[in-house]
Amino acid sequence: MATTLLKVQGLKVAYGGIQAVKGVDFEVCEGELVSLIGANGAGKTTTLKAVTGVQPLADGQVEYLGQATRGQGPWDLVAQGLVMVPEGRGVFARMTIVENLQMGAFTRRDAEIDADIDRVFEIFPRLKERARQLAGTMSGGEQQMLAMGRALMARPKVLLLDEPSMGLSPIMVDKIFEVVHDIHARGTTVMLVEQNASRALALADRGYVMESGVVTMSGQAQALLDDPKVRAAYLGE
Repeated sequence: MATTLLKVQGLKVAYGGIQAVKGVDFEVCEGELVSLIGANGAGKTTTLKAVTGVQPLADGQVEYLGQATRGQGPWDLVAQGLVMVPEGRGVFARMTIVENLQMGAFTRRDAEIDADIDRVFEIFPRLKERARQLAGTMSGGEQQMLAMGRALMARPKVLLLDEPSMGLSPIMVDKIFEVVHDIHARGTTVMLVEQNASRALALADRGYVMESGVVTMSGQAQALLDDPKVRAAYLGE
């Protein structure tokens, strides 16, 4: 049986008096690609922020590698391999591509950082072509590649991707989903948060559907793709 790397139980998150996440449960096992889908405002990004220690929990528990994460900062979790690519990419605009990738390895003290930069350049040849370019001068799709490459530099055990296709051209969306598939095929466990439900579920092993701060459905990704409720709500059918 696959090892559970990330387990979330009864997760609640509040902004002031507003409860954005109302008691969410899910888990991600080693080697899986799990998709969390839902409309804008469903609470998906807030959930990821809480999981990674960016947003405080109002209640519930997050376990990573069998240990509760409460009290740990995002930097502690990154050092242990729980790494998020945030919505909006968040690249360091005034740094070059190489410098951004080096920042992704900030918590590491080994001798293989340059070799890992070369591996990122294998996955994203366009970044290699522009290695000395300032990140802020790149297109949105190129910045998304860089944000993903920077996350890979931390050698994630679980890679959390928050809306990687948002705001990109159809051609670039195809490229990003191709790369997500490639990263997973290379052995990285992935949790993919997406509004693009059909593409996300097509890649995934399992999926969760989130509405108004709660998980309303879960199951094998293909079963969710075939479910009439999911098709009506998220696939326009």
